[in-house]
Amino acid sequence: MRTLVICAVLGVVATGSVQARGVPSVQSRSAVVLDASTGDEIFGKDADEIRPIASTTKIFVAMAVRKQLDLDGWTEITRSDARFAVGGARTRLDIGQKFRNKDLLRAMLVASDNRAPTALGRAAGMSPDELVAAMNAIAHRLHLKHTKFTDPTGLRGNVSTAREMAIALRATLEDDVLRAILAQDAADVVSKDHYSRIHYSSTNQPLVAGKWGVIGGKTGYTHSAGYCFVTAARIDDREVVMAFLGAAGKLTRFDDFNRVAAWLDGGQ
Repeated sequence: MRTLVICAVLGVVATGSVQARGVPSVQSRSAVVLDASTGDEIFGKDADEIRPIASTTKIFVAMAVRKQLDLDGWTEITRSDARFAVGGARTRLDIGQKFRNKDLLRAMLVASDNRAPTALGRAAGMSPDELVAAMNAIAHRLHLKHTKFTDPTGLRGNVSTAREMAIALRATLEDDVLRAILAQDAADVVSKDHYSRIHYSSTNQPLVAGKWGVIGGKTGYTHSAGYCFVTAARIDDREVVMAFLGAAGKLTRFDDFNRVAAWLDGGQ
């Protein structure tokens, strides 16, 4: 009982069989761990606090375009894509080059290239505004009441909560194509004319490290959002989805994941 009282005061809740071992020291501003099969909460820290979500936004882009997207079709990167990417990390998708749509999904989800979202939207027959509307429609369908989008890249204005982002990742992983891409620790992308040959490495450090059974996820960063991370993993024979929002340092979100993973695995 004393443990529960302390956790409640700190805004941290643990449920289920792991509760007796205390709770991990998560440093991100908000976090949640859900059982992927049932949706039940295993751990939460200010899990319903509304926060900017940066490039974790891109899992919604992927869900929004999938049904209309010809994976083997080619899409050209335009100046409009470049304008939407202004303010983000350096892109490797050159204006005027054409890439397979499945490779644009890889560029967006594996390495978070900011020119990919609007290009994918166009490939699926949507303007940037229509893409944002489709992303909001997915949030509505998933009953995510605090998730709102105004921008397709995640660089400006989008908000959600740790709980709702974990729910969204759970839905994303139900798509076999997206699940396979999110599981890649690297991707090679070649333009139609073979001028551009790009090697992307995943920004999901726990996936690359290979210590835990990471299934896949997405990172993000902006000044207002801090460092964000949503991921899924199989730990102690149970699949879980996790979200960490608002970490102060680049590695903090990954350290939080490792602390939670060890906690779920019985302190190993």
